[in-house]
Amino acid sequence: MTDSSIGTPQQLRDPNYTPALHRAIPLGIQHVLAMFVSNVTPAIIIAGAAGFGFGSDAGAQGFPDMTYLIQMSMLFAGIATLFQTIGFGPVGARLPIVQGTSFAFIPIMIPLVAGKGVEALPALFGGVIIGGLFHTFIATFIGKIRFALPPLVTGLVVTMIGLALVKVGIQYAAGGIPAIDKPEYGSLLNWSAALIVIFVTLGLKFYAKGMLAVSAVVIGIIVGYFYAMAMGMVTLEGIATSWSRAAPIAFPSPFKYGFELSFAAIIGFCLMAFVSAVETVGDVSGITKGGAGREATDEEISGATYADGLGSAVAGVFGGFPNTSFSQNVGLIAMTGVMSRHVVTIGAIFLIICGLIPKVGAVIRTIPIEVLGGGVIVMFGMVVAAGISMLSDVNWNRRNMVIFAIALSIGLGLQLDPKAVQYLPDTLRILMTSGLLPAAVIAIVLNLILPEDLSDEATDAVSGGMQGHGEGSFKSK
Repeated sequence: MTDSSIGTPQQLRDPNYTPALHRAIPLGIQHVLAMFVSNVTPAIIIAGAAGFGFGSDAGAQGFPDMTYLIQMSMLFAGIATLFQTIGFGPVGARLPIVQGTSFAFIPIMIPLVAGKGVEALPALFGGVIIGGLFHTFIATFIGKIRFALPPLVTGLVVTMIGLALVKVGIQYAAGGIPAIDKPEYGSLLNWSAALIVIFVTLGLKFYAKGMLAVSAVVIGIIVGYFYAMAMGMVTLEGIATSWSRAAPIAFPSPFKYGFELSFAAIIGFCLMAFVSAVETVGDVSGITKGGAGREATDEEISGATYADGLGSAVAGVFGGFPNTSFSQNVGLIAMTGVMSRHVVTIGAIFLIICGLIPKVGAVIRTIPIEVLGGGVIVMFGMVVAAGISMLSDVNWNRRNMVIFAIALSIGLGLQLDPKAVQYLPDTLRILMTSGLLPAAVIAIVLNLILPEDLSDEATDAVSGGMQGHGEGSFKSK
C-alpha cells in the first residue's frame, strides 16, 4: 500500500523522484530481497549439474568455483540493474527495473555442462557472451518481432521452463543428485527440512502482508536453515570453516574459465534471447502501468532490452549468467506505489557490495541442499503457474490446441527421454534434449504457417473426444 509520507502521489509516480535516504534505503533493499534467492539459485544448480557443487569432491576445498559463480550472480545482477536505472545512451529504460540471473536459460545450460565439471564452463560462457550480444542486437527491432511470440508461444515456453526445473526441486528436497543412490536420499529428515521451508513460505504468502509476504521465500529458507542447524544437518563449525576460507573482498576475473565457441551453446542462448526479450517487454509494460498508470514508451522498451543484452554479455566475460528483468519487482512496485528508479539504484549498489564480498557467497553455500530444495519447489512451481496464467489469454480454438499439443508433446517428451535422440550429432542432441528449444521452435513456426481456422473434422480424429468446446479463452465472461 502506498505510503503518503514518502512523497506526494505525483512524486511517487515519477521515476526521477528520490525519496529521503532513510526511506529510500529500506525500499531499495526490499527490492533486492524479493529476488535474492532466485538470483543465486541458477549458479547453485549449474554447479551441481556440472559436478562441482553440493556432494562433489569440491566440498573438500570449500566449493570455490560454486562460490565464485554465486558471487558473480550478485555482482552482475547489481551492475545490470544500474544499466537499467541509470542508463547511458540508448542503454537502459531509466525505470525501477531490477535485473537478475534468468531461470529461462537453465534448461539450456544443464545439458551443456552435465557431468563435465569446470571444463564445460568455457563453452558455456562463450554462449552467454554471444547470446548477450545477440540480445543487444534484438533491441534494435524488438517491436517488430513481438508478432511472432504471442501468448500461445510465450506461455508454452514459460510453462516448459518450469516443467524442466520442477524435477530439480524434488531432487534437491530429497537430498541432491549426488545422494540419489545412497540410503539417505528421500529420507524423512531431508523432506522435513524442505517442507518446513514450503509451509513457512505459503503461510507468509497467504497470511502476511507487505515486506513479509514479498520476502516469503527468503524468510522460509532462513527458518529452514535454523531447523537444519537444530537437526544437525549444518553445524556452526561448518559455517565458521566456510566463512574463514572465503576472502574478505575479491574482484571479478575476466575470462576466469576461458572462452570457447560452441555451436550448441551459441544457438541455444541466441534462441532463448528472443524469449527473454519478450519477457522484458512485458515487465516494462507492467511497471509503467502499475507504477505510473501509463503505457511504456518505445524508448523504454528498447532501452530495457539493450540493458538486458549488454548486462548478460558483460556478465559472461567475468563468469556470470544471463540477466533479465525480474517480474517479482513488478508486483512490488504496484504494492508500494514507489516508481523511483533511484530507490532501485540503492538496491543495485547493495547487490554489488555483496558480490564483492566472497564471505556472503560462503554463507549462502552452507545452506543445506534440502532447505534450498523447499524454496526451489515453490519458485519453479510459480514459473509453471506463470506460464499457465499467460496461456489463459490464448484463444483456445482448435488451431491453437493443435499447435500447443504438438510442441508440448515433442518438447516435454525429449526432455523426459533424452536417449531418444542419442544418435544425433552432439550439437543437435544437446539442443533437442533441452526440450525447451524444440518446443519453442515448433510453436513459433506452426503459429506462423498454419491457417487461422481448422475445421472440426481436422481435429476430431486425433482428440479422442477431448478437443474442447470453447470458442474463445477459458476465462469467464
